[in-house]
Amino acid sequence: MNPFKHAIVSGRPLLGTWMMTGSDTVAEAMVTVGFDFLVLDQEHVAVDTLDAIRIDRAIRSVNAATTPLYRLAGNEVVLIKRALDGGATSLMIPFINTVEEAEKARDAACYPPYGTRGFAAMHRASGWGSNPAFVADARDELCLILQLETPEAMAHIEAMAALDGVTGFFIGPGDLSCAMGHPGMPSHPEVQAMIQQALSACQRLDKPCGIVGGTPELVNRYQQMGFSFVALASDMSFMLARAKEQLAA
Repeated sequence: MNPFKHAIVSGRPLLGTWMMTGSDTVAEAMVTVGFDFLVLDQEHVAVDTLDAIRIDRAIRSVNAATTPLYRLAGNEVVLIKRALDGGATSLMIPFINTVEEAEKARDAACYPPYGTRGFAAMHRASGWGSNPAFVADARDELCLILQLETPEAMAHIEAMAALDGVTGFFIGPGDLSCAMGHPGMPSHPEVQAMIQQALSACQRLDKPCGIVGGTPELVNRYQQMGFSFVALASDMSFMLARAKEQLAA
C-alpha cells in the first residue's frame, strides 16, 4: 500500500514541508532532511506535468519512503489523469467546496466501475506496461486528499467523507482566513475556531486531516490538536530565512 496513505489512515502523524521552488535539485536535497512528505505544489508554482515527474524522480531516488504529495493546479479531469499516469499516488485537490466537486475529483481519479478515469496501458505509473496488476491495484494505492479552504467547504465535510474513494482532507488556513474576512491572518481566533471545528468533524468521521503551519510553534500546536499530517513552512521560506540570517550577521 501507498506508505503515506497507510500512515495517515493508521493514525501515525507525519511531518512534511511545501515545495515552492519548483526545483528537482532542491527537492532531492530536502529529502535528506528527513521529512515524511513533500508537497509538490502545482497550483501556485509554475510546475507542469514534466516538471512534476522530474521532481518526483528526484524525491524517490533518495528515499522511496518520502512521499511526493501532488497539490494539483485545480480540480480538472486532465490534470488528475496526467498526474496519476505520470506516477503520482498521492493527490491533493485544491478548493473543493461542494459534494459535487468532491465527486468530480473522485471520479477522475478512479478507474471504472468506481469512477471515470481514462485508461492507457503505457505510462510511467504502470511501469510502461510491465505491471499487469496496475489497474487492479490503482484504487488501493491512491491517496486522494480534498483541500477545504472556505466555510462552505467545512459545512460539507460529512457528505464528502461519505464518498467512497476519498482518503482524507487538508485545511488551507491561508485561503480560509481570506474567505472569512481575515486575509493573511490564519491565527485569527475565528479562523482557528473554524479549523478546530473542521478537525473535530474529521476525527468524528475517522478521516485523516492535514494542515500547514509557518512556524515550528504553530506546527507543534497543530500536531497536539491531532492533525494527521502537517507541513512546516516551505523550501523557499527556509532558504530565505537562512539567507537573511547570514546577511544580517
